[in-house]
Amino acid sequence: MFALVGDVTGSSRALRQLRELAALGVETTVVQTAEPRDPDALPEPVRLRVERVAGSGPRMFWHAHRAVRRAALARPAGLYLASDLYTLPALAGAARHHGGALVYDSRELYAALDSSHGRPWVGAAWRAVERRFIGRADAVLTVGGAIADRLAETYGIRRPTVLYNAPPAAPARDRRALADALGLPDDGRTVVLYQGLFRPGRGLATLVQAARAVDGVRLVLIGEGVLAGDLAAAGADLGDRLVLHPFVPPDRLAALTPGADLGACLIEPLTESLRLSLPNKLFEYLAAGVPVVASPLPELRAVVDQGVGVLADPSDPAAVADALRQSLDRAVRAQWATQTAPTLAPYTWTAGRAAFRALVRRLLP
Repeated sequence: MFALVGDVTGSSRALRQLRELAALGVETTVVQTAEPRDPDALPEPVRLRVERVAGSGPRMFWHAHRAVRRAALARPAGLYLASDLYTLPALAGAARHHGGALVYDSRELYAALDSSHGRPWVGAAWRAVERRFIGRADAVLTVGGAIADRLAETYGIRRPTVLYNAPPAAPARDRRALADALGLPDDGRTVVLYQGLFRPGRGLATLVQAARAVDGVRLVLIGEGVLAGDLAAAGADLGDRLVLHPFVPPDRLAALTPGADLGACLIEPLTESLRLSLPNKLFEYLAAGVPVVASPLPELRAVVDQGVGVLADPSDPAAVADALRQSLDRAVRAQWATQTAPTLAPYTWTAGRAAFRALVRRLLP
């Protein structure tokens, strides 16, 4: 059984794991709390069970816990994979009840999410939940080395297995797909792409301000979130130099990304989770051969310093504008692009697939 709060078809990491389970012949039931936006992305023989949960905040998560727990207890399984902290208590109970193995995928540093910024009690509550249940897992997975180290140190557990989620470098794709899909004019401007959530901590307001100062760029933001309206209002004066486009499922988004000239990954260190993050969007840009402008945070710097782009302080519009001006030089971008494939290689799902398969074979009877 595989569970998460949200929709697995919106998560490339969840889809990759489900596809590996299917390739191993494991019949998997997915329990999630939202309707699938791309049901065709689910592999056979995955069975989908949607437990609709409305609202937000603690009440929503309480209802989600009860719904997932009820579904998990009703169906014995040899392996229970909690794809976030929010489903971990429910699957821990089901695994104990049915005698199955338990895997926890810590896709974030949940005790320090951006939702806890300025609200320390929120982080304390999630830390208490994680402390209680993480030790029950037969295996803990996570997305990067810094978070793995922090989890081991905080909870006194064996260092979690790091499963990088990067796609492999893609063969040559249609670089006009993005422009054609969004109707972008062919006016020679450098296309700067952000793909992901429109939420605080992603440097989006700074990016809009910086784009205003650099006439040679067009900013394309693909995603969804609470800041969508604010971003549209802030960039209204940019005209067609700012394009906001709704969420695109991961499989379809991969066809659009190569049409960008530069990918934006301007994470702000509002919380420890953001400071230590290694967002998959960074790798999606590199897989498409697109260099990046990124924050000088530890995990991001380790990648970008290999020659795939430029670093800029996400809180400083002038610094980001300077970085964008560097990207206007086609020769500079071309040099960065030559390094994207070799830089990406150690982070691809190729290695993750082998580790994940070995884990599943070890835990399933």
